[in-house]
Amino acid sequence: MKRLLKIISVLFFACFLLMSFFACTSSLKVDQELTTKSKEPAMAWVKKVGARKAPKSTTVFLVNDFGATNDGKTLATPFIQRAIDDCAKKGGGIVTFKPGTYLMGSIFLKSNVHLRIDEGVLLRGSTSFDDYPEIDTRIAGIEMRWPAALINIIDQKNVAVTGKGKVDAQGKFCWDKYWAMRKEYEPKGLRWIVDYDAKRVRTFLVQSSEDVTLKGLTFSNAGFWTIQLLYSKYLTVDGVTVRNNEDGHGPSTDGIDVDSSSWVLIENCDIDCNDDDFCLKAGRDWDGLRVNRPTEYVVIRKCIARKGGGLLTLGSETSGGIRHVLATDLVAKGTGNGFHIKSATTRGGVVEDIHFENVTMDSVGNAFMYTMNWNPTYSYSSLPKGYNPDSIPSHWKVMLNKVEPAEKGIPKFKDIYVNNVVVKQSRKAINAGGLENSTLQNFNFSNVTISTANAGELSFGENWKFTNVAIKASDNSKVSVKNSKGVSL
Repeated sequence: MKRLLKIISVLFFACFLLMSFFACTSSLKVDQELTTKSKEPAMAWVKKVGARKAPKSTTVFLVNDFGATNDGKTLATPFIQRAIDDCAKKGGGIVTFKPGTYLMGSIFLKSNVHLRIDEGVLLRGSTSFDDYPEIDTRIAGIEMRWPAALINIIDQKNVAVTGKGKVDAQGKFCWDKYWAMRKEYEPKGLRWIVDYDAKRVRTFLVQSSEDVTLKGLTFSNAGFWTIQLLYSKYLTVDGVTVRNNEDGHGPSTDGIDVDSSSWVLIENCDIDCNDDDFCLKAGRDWDGLRVNRPTEYVVIRKCIARKGGGLLTLGSETSGGIRHVLATDLVAKGTGNGFHIKSATTRGGVVEDIHFENVTMDSVGNAFMYTMNWNPTYSYSSLPKGYNPDSIPSHWKVMLNKVEPAEKGIPKFKDIYVNNVVVKQSRKAINAGGLENSTLQNFNFSNVTISTANAGELSFGENWKFTNVAIKASDNSKVSVKNSKGVSL
């Protein structure tokens, strides 16, 4: 009997150990699943960006059959538009060109249309403002009447523009107009409005549309911004080349601007421009806060920025908020700034959850630049003496509307993650300034190596973490930290 009790006792103990093991294993598995699930929401959205579909019909509509000539001298706009309209009316298809040069003004694509610009085809923008009808749109953060772009996709679905051809906007006529107006406006205290009065022509506009693909083209000499993605969702820009300095150095010739849009994929692009290369925007001041539309869920990957204002720029139009951004596998060569976040104290909005990783920079200005008081002469609007507020243009009145309460105009930058970045040479490593009432919060740098002339400075930062970061300054300087807390240099 004693022996039987001993055997039962041993078996009971063995069962207890076995049950404990499985309980621990099950608990570990649950913990792992919870950990995985906790990570998934932060990353799952990355797989959902970009156009979800593209036009399927392979019916070809040749613009030459509708009267377009390829001599580069005869305005082909109405004939190209006729081909687009006929294609859309018949359920969609491919609108294309015989090899040659086509002079054109604004064209408007429609749902289910694929505009294919093949190698050997050159589209040249007209140099007459009359060929760009004014439309309701948003430009540099405010809604106003403005010339249509050269190529427009407005209130449409399922559109593609592809090919190995080239679009030369011939934008110098816009640059010359701007510089002449700037020379006139600045002495009058009107620097803040000259960009809006000049009404320069964009090259490619997607507005209030979805499922749009732009792939493979070369764009040059934009009159203003090259590609603007506005109030739209599920967009892909793939393999696009921008060369805006062929005919000189045009002002504000941004490469790609994502403007209050979402679910955007930008990849394999190569940009040389005269302002921000890849830029995310979300409205300006009173009007931007009124619209209140964020830019969110954006992936930018495998791209190159050459000359330009910034490899990745967020702002300065931040009113609607910019969030959930992944910028990875990027290269900057001779770019003004590497990673630039900019806003102003009348702009408001929150910039958050930004991931900047796997990046190489060479010969840049500021490797990392963050400012909440950017370019004051441009950013802040005030009407000089001698002007009647009742007789000024409507967009002037919009710009002059005050943000109330004033605290609503204070921007916030937080939860920024920088990882695996090599800067081979910069003038300054870090140039970062928050505000006393809005600190730069939770900036995280890991695995970053910077060779620079000067280490730079940080003011009004909070909870900045540096892990495996090396800043080697030729002047032997260290990052100057002022009015900050929780900065672990």
